[in-house]
Amino acid sequence: MFGPAVLMERIRLLIDPPAAGAWNMAVDEALLETAATTGQATLRFYQWQEPTLSLGYFQSIADRQQHPASRDCPLVRRASGGGAILHDRELTYSVAVPRRDARSTAASGLYDIFHETLIATLRELGIAAELYRMTAAFCRGSPHLPVGLEPFLCFQRRTCSDIVYRGAKIVGSAQRRRRGAVLQHGSILLAQSRFAPELPGLEELAEVTIEPAELPIRWTPHLATRLHTVFREGELFQQERHRAEELIDERFATAEYLQRR
Repeated sequence: MFGPAVLMERIRLLIDPPAAGAWNMAVDEALLETAATTGQATLRFYQWQEPTLSLGYFQSIADRQQHPASRDCPLVRRASGGGAILHDRELTYSVAVPRRDARSTAASGLYDIFHETLIATLRELGIAAELYRMTAAFCRGSPHLPVGLEPFLCFQRRTCSDIVYRGAKIVGSAQRRRRGAVLQHGSILLAQSRFAPELPGLEELAEVTIEPAELPIRWTPHLATRLHTVFREGELFQQERHRAEELIDERFATAEYLQRR
């Protein structure tokens, strides 16, 4: 499990304004590179300036035709796996942390740390969410759908670490690893989007409206306790901004990257 020996004593906290999809993905990748090269850990909360569909790294761009409601939304490809996410009435988080050894399995503990502390935060708001593995048969050894037969949308898929409420998935996370660091980012479905009407959010399921700016304030104290750390609000380093701009031009805004599968 991560603790002060692995995470830095202080973790930089970024609360970013809504931005374009390519910028959001490029910043996450730049933060991963920073964690790998300097050991700087960063927790980031952000939103999207317009409803945007993000494909998982291994999804085919042709698969977006499976979802007519989001067909006209801007498209980006994540560097992490999983199903497509319609980013609209939600909050996205990312955390980039250094790892002592790229072969270490300790990074898997990040899922539980972030999801369990978020569950505790939601309970303070009267929402009794839980990890999917608490009720899922396949998490106890039964078979589940092969990768090729999984639904297109991330929130219609289930993994044992997902957060569910009243049978609906409300939080999903994925990781991108590189030598020396791991990036985890995830989406919290606050309310239903008209571009993904089949997915109810917390507003519909729990009849509770959570403002995107409110959740980090409530959540970060739980994370600080669990991680044995202190969050210090900051901003991107200038070199990270430059690197994100490079990554947009080299990767995240290019047709080659979007159409690579």
